Amino acid sequence: MGLTIQKTIHQFVDKAIQLNLLDELDYNYSVNRLLALLNLKEAGAPESAQTETTLLDYMDELVQYAKEKDIIEETQSDTEIMEARIMDLITPLPSEVNHVFWDKYNESPEDATDYFYNLSQQNDYIKTRNIAKNIIFSGESEYGDLEVTINLSKPEKDPKEIAKASKQASVHYPKCALCMENEGYEGHANHAARQNHRIIRLDLPKETYGFQYSPYVYYNEHSIFLNETHMPMAVDRKCFNNILEIVKILPHYFVGSNADLPRVGGSILAHDHYQGGHHTFPMEKAKSFKNINIKRFSDVEAELVHWPMSVIRLRSENNKALVDASTFILDQWINYSDEGLDIIAFTDDVRHNTVTPIARFKDGKYEMDLVLRNNRVSEEHPDGIFHPHQDVQHIKKENIGLIEVMGLAVLPPRLVTELETVKAFLLNQSSIEEVTSIHQSWAKEMSEKTETITEENVQVVLEENLTEKFARVLEDAGVFKQTDEGRAGFIRFIDALNQV
Repeated sequence: MGLTIQKTIHQFVDKAIQLNLLDELDYNYSVNRLLALLNLKEAGAPESAQTETTLLDYMDELVQYAKEKDIIEETQSDTEIMEARIMDLITPLPSEVNHVFWDKYNESPEDATDYFYNLSQQNDYIKTRNIAKNIIFSGESEYGDLEVTINLSKPEKDPKEIAKASKQASVHYPKCALCMENEGYEGHANHAARQNHRIIRLDLPKETYGFQYSPYVYYNEHSIFLNETHMPMAVDRKCFNNILEIVKILPHYFVGSNADLPRVGGSILAHDHYQGGHHTFPMEKAKSFKNINIKRFSDVEAELVHWPMSVIRLRSENNKALVDASTFILDQWINYSDEGLDIIAFTDDVRHNTVTPIARFKDGKYEMDLVLRNNRVSEEHPDGIFHPHQDVQHIKKENIGLIEVMGLAVLPPRLVTELETVKAFLLNQSSIEEVTSIHQSWAKEMSEKTETITEENVQVVLEENLTEKFARVLEDAGVFKQTDEGRAGFIRFIDALNQV
């Protein structure tokens, strides 16, 4: 038998040394660990890595060998578990990652996050190749440029995978995908492999939080900050204090929280967590339409933002003043109703009002954006009065969470094939009946309002109209609309704050 796979093992380890993921002293140890993983007893002669071959290319060869030799099944979960197992061999222990992070932090916070982000990409925890499949563009709106992503990074499960998952014994460990116990967990058909996963520990005033990156980042250094205890999310004084404390630790990052109510919150409300990263979102660039004064807080600047959702922006050099002002506004908003604008605080004892908060450090001051949210439903809008209405749900019907609130649309993968049918119609290559049914009226509308559509400009036309739809999605989610009536309502709320 030839020693082709042994050659790949040597080259994989050599490449990891070249990338400073391993020390030369780790060479034989790492080769032997890989031999054991692939049920091999001899290593053959050392082989240097090819300069044009990436670490992930070598990983693919090792995984393919495992499939050919029936070491693993040809399923998505087995593939991902083997990938994580291989990459774990070149990933430092959690303790070492934390030591290196904080050593680099003493030089600068950016050096520390650069180290951790690069490691998370190199060891394939961040799925760089999958993320590269996403379609990303930006487009103009009356609120400034908006960003759009069609999310193609998460692989869809095939029938074999679904069948395997259905036979998986029920396991309640870790309790969810955000628990600290995921660090190093092998995974199974119903739980992602996390052997190459590492978490930085952050000591906040009353609790420890973990800092990790999202495996499928939607923007630069897309981070998750998770409570070490599995407990429900809550937007309250502690939340405001924590996100500002994290910004104090990582001043080049924004940190925000999803709202804590169904329909206006994120997809995981069972585990207390925040998101952040090194990215300037469209909402941050949005201008104010009115400076306001919140009388109780003389050392806090405040303004209302020209944005499709309802944003109060607070600024101060004093963190505690920002926490106090944010808590006061939230407490008043929780109980605030304006029935003429469909804003009702409670139905019996069920609360409807909350906020989506976003903190950052900018121009020497701490900044807090409070986005007012309401999750009430009606007969006309069963998915939510302040949720994408039915006429835009052909583009986006999911919750409008933190990322969308800030101006980045995360659209479903179904749109790729559906938009091809729209494109064919716009180019007169098919009839309206051949357009995916939910997009037919939109396709007709585009065709009628665009003078000339050609192969050269059809993609631009689609992107401009998608951006327009996303702006409408955000307008639907705004409680005080950017109309004379809506702005007057917003001012009434500010006046109510100043009467308390």
